[in-house]
This record gives sequence, structure tokens and C-alpha cells, in this order.
Amino acid sequence: MTSTVTNTVTATEILLPGKVEPEGLELRTRELPDPDKGQVVLRMEATGVCFAEQQMRRGKYYDQPPFPFVPGYDLVGTVTAVGPETDAALVGRRFAAVTKVGAWASHLLVDAADLMPVPDGIDAATAETVVVNGITAWQLLHRIAKVSAGQTIVVLGANGGVGSTLVQLAAHAGITVIGTAAPRHHAALRELGVTPVDYRDPDLYARIRELAPDGVDAVFDHVGGPAIEDSWQLLRRGGTLASYGTAASKDEEGNSQLPVLKLFARLNTWNALPNGKSAGFYNFWAGKRRCRTSWQRRMTEDLTQVLRLVADGSLVPQIAAKFALTDTVAALRLAESRTVAGKVVIVPEI
Repeated sequence: MTSTVTNTVTATEILLPGKVEPEGLELRTRELPDPDKGQVVLRMEATGVCFAEQQMRRGKYYDQPPFPFVPGYDLVGTVTAVGPETDAALVGRRFAAVTKVGAWASHLLVDAADLMPVPDGIDAATAETVVVNGITAWQLLHRIAKVSAGQTIVVLGANGGVGSTLVQLAAHAGITVIGTAAPRHHAALRELGVTPVDYRDPDLYARIRELAPDGVDAVFDHVGGPAIEDSWQLLRRGGTLASYGTAASKDEEGNSQLPVLKLFARLNTWNALPNGKSAGFYNFWAGKRRCRTSWQRRMTEDLTQVLRLVADGSLVPQIAAKFALTDTVAALRLAESRTVAGKVVIVPEI
């Protein structure tokens, strides 16, 4: 272990000043402080836009920091400097990191303990697409619902960042997938082996029940709201409802924590019923406070599994579009348009 002398780095950042439209994002530059003990400077090669940032700009994300701040949930980048008592061998190597905020920047400080290796054979934008999305999808399928080959699942929003990854992981595991999406995405979903259903169909859940009259083994629901009841009713005995979002409340005013708390209460009530089914809310950060080391080890293990599937072609990350960091306004606008399949990626420059 050693310390490394660092040169001053000028970071370009995208600042979220308050509850603004995408055009209200601000571009700024500042001198980045030298990394402290256990920190590294990570030069961003790819970051992206996920639902969390869309909610943060509305002040609606469950535990977002006070304004102003730099958004950016995850990234892939190269270490350019390390702080005192931090392994100098990290310099020049490429890693992924989950930051929750701060990744919409050309350079940022990251704890070395939070770095997850990214193989050289996978380009940064491709890897970025499956950092949070890939870990989330893997854990939902294999750690939470524990679905097996031959079983049947429903994925709401099968064209989205998590959804498009989840359906591919499921198909690779020999699981039958019914996925909801707009009709323009149905052909692409069929190519992935998914049976698509129009999410705007007023008889959506009746249509799914026609496809799986005996019920399904798991439903992956990022929508929440009143329709969570319909997702629960799709399950057969022994099935699992894996809730991982509250998109239905994204435009509601008021306390950002209330929709999540209401959802928790409903899921807990269902779990208390003697019906052989289970329901739970997936929290990406669960366990970090209790034991950061084991939490990070689990993150790294699961991302490694996902990247192996990317490397061998079993999983094809869905990149909706790429934008330069200085064009983050357009990136956010596109991500919020609900017209894309996959993830909108941000790179240093185009």
C-alpha cells in the first residue's frame, strides 16, 4: 500500500440546482480535491440516466440529498490517482462503481472499497448499461425470487433498463417470460423469447391470465400504485411478487417517502396471509449499513456474473442512445420520454 502524488484535476460536472425541468441542469467546472485516505480519482468513461435521476430532479427520490448536488447513480471509469495508504496499482485500471449521486462528472472521488473490476474486453458504455441495472436484475431473479428453469414470470416494463436485462437473464436460465411494453417494442421482445403484452391495454392483467391460467411463479413490478394488487393476484401458490419501484407515483405531489411506505404496508399485509405466496420490496442498498464489506462483496459477485454473460454474448446490453456529458439535458429528456428501449448512456464526449 502506498500514497500517490496527485496533480490538480479540473472536473466538469452537471449540477441539479433544485426542482427544475431538464433544461434547468447547470454545467460547471471545479478543481477536484486530492483523494483522501482510501479514495481514488475515477475518470468517467460512461455513466447514464436511470429512473432515480428522473425522480431526483422532481425532489421525489426516497432518500436523495438536499439540493444542489451532482446526480449520477453509477459509472464506469479508469483510476487516475489514489490517496494515501491506497494501492497505487489501481491507477490505470478500469472499474465500475455505484455512487447514487455524483457520477454525472468527468472526474470524481470514489472510495477504493466500492470499485468493481470491469474486463478490458467490454467497452465502457456496454458495461455501464449493466452496472445497477444488471446487479438489480440478477438479484431480483436469483436472490429474491429464486426462479428456476421451467418456471414462468411476468416482467413489467420489459423494454426498460432493468426489464430488458431481466428478461435476457431469465431466458438464459430457461425461464418463460411474459413482458409488458408498448407495441413498438414487441418485435424486439419476441426476438428475446418474450411473450409481449401491451402495457396500455385496459385488460392487461386479464390478457396475462389468459397466457398463464394457472398463475405465474414471479412478478417483477417497478410500477407500484393501485395496480400492485393485480400483480399480486397473478401469482400461483408459492409465487413471489418482487416490487422494486413506485413509478406510478412519479408525478404525484407531496411527501416522496409516502408512496414507498404505503407499498411496504401493503406488501407486509400480504405476507401475513396464509396463502403460500410472498411479497417484498427490493432495496439495492439493503445490508450496506449492517455490513458494508459483505454488501460490496455481493455487489461485485453479481456484477461479475452479469459481465461474464455479456462477454460470452448471452446478454446483450440495450443501449438506447449515447450523449456527451455536455448534452446531459438531451439525455435526460430522451430518458423521460418513455419511448426508448434500454438505457440512455452519457460519455465524456461524442
